[in-house]
Amino acid sequence: MSGEQAAQDSGAGDGETVVWDVVVIGAGPAGASAAHAAAVTGRRVLLLEKSELPRYKTCGGGIIGPSRDALPPGFELPLRDRVHAVTFSLNGKLTRTKRSRQMLFGLINRPEFDAGLVDAARAAGAEVRTGVTVSRVEQHGPGVPDRRTVAVILNGGSAGRRDEEVVYARAVVGADGSASRIGAHVGVKLDQVDLGLESEIPVPTAVAEDWAGRVHIDWGPLPGSYGWVFPKGDTLTVGVISARGEGGATKRYLDDFIARLGLSGFEPRISSGHLTRCRADDSPLSRGRVLVCGDAAGLLEPWTREGISYALRSGRLAGEWAVRIAESHDAVDARRQALNYAFAVKAGLGVEMGVGRRMLALFERRPGVLHAVLTTFPPAWRAFAGITRGKSSLAELVRTHPMARRALEAVDRA
Repeated sequence: MSGEQAAQDSGAGDGETVVWDVVVIGAGPAGASAAHAAAVTGRRVLLLEKSELPRYKTCGGGIIGPSRDALPPGFELPLRDRVHAVTFSLNGKLTRTKRSRQMLFGLINRPEFDAGLVDAARAAGAEVRTGVTVSRVEQHGPGVPDRRTVAVILNGGSAGRRDEEVVYARAVVGADGSASRIGAHVGVKLDQVDLGLESEIPVPTAVAEDWAGRVHIDWGPLPGSYGWVFPKGDTLTVGVISARGEGGATKRYLDDFIARLGLSGFEPRISSGHLTRCRADDSPLSRGRVLVCGDAAGLLEPWTREGISYALRSGRLAGEWAVRIAESHDAVDARRQALNYAFAVKAGLGVEMGVGRRMLALFERRPGVLHAVLTTFPPAWRAFAGITRGKSSLAELVRTHPMARRALEAVDRA
């Protein structure tokens, strides 16, 4: 069978080359969300993941309102705790706790959460393959049967082969994390890179009970840095984040933070680190029949570096538009659909990121002012609670509250 004939055949009979409608690379929240969104339309969807599931990911695990609202229908969150209180501190000082009668947000462990999302994609009809690494994608050349097909090159297969394997698709979604190979293919550009360090600390029952339902947020000593404590049953997730290039100072901040909390005597079960990357405003979100979403696209909130809601929302959009690209019979229509995907992302997540960048600039200059406003000005606390619950957003807050708008305008002038 010729390459062109193989590309025209999307069946799976013996000896025939399968051409998937959509291949999704990476089974985190963005990839699983994309696979689910594409599979529920009845298309042939393949979800590829280099690790075996479940697997650990460095992540605080906070599920705010926008994350909850973007989950597949009927998805039950594997919550480890429900947060009703937040303790704020300014580099260990001026500590104050704010409480809410309503739940602010939930806390999950990523291995359980990610595995559940993959199960939802599988239940919707997606095929899942783990333990396979994608080395590259090709949209032109002798290995590509025609202009409607993308070749996805795998290093080894599920049986552990070392040779290359080729998977064909009408559209590809790259959701392979912040060091994305598919992002490099698309040409993703980044303008903010931060280092997050985190420890999973098992604690005795008495300590766990003291933290139940309450998180701690500490505005840190480095510009733009902060720390967090997220309780998850008998384990506390403790972490800090700051700009890349301050690795030693970031590690000292984490050690000091843990010591101030009285947790130095407990041995961490896991200590890990990762880089978060935010896209530049003009960074592309597609190339040909390949889309990127989530961390692979540099989509996350610049101030808090919250990424789960951005992953879920951009993943769902990518899955929906990938189906349209798969149905495109020429490059012009495929390009039109890719541009529509980019517009949808920028009109929603892009606007939120723009406000987040301005908030980060304000926070870097005046963390004490932000702390004072949140802990002593009731409308600010109510706005914070509304954002975590998904009742509002940073962009809506700036648009509807003159004081917030004036504060950011002052930052812009500076």
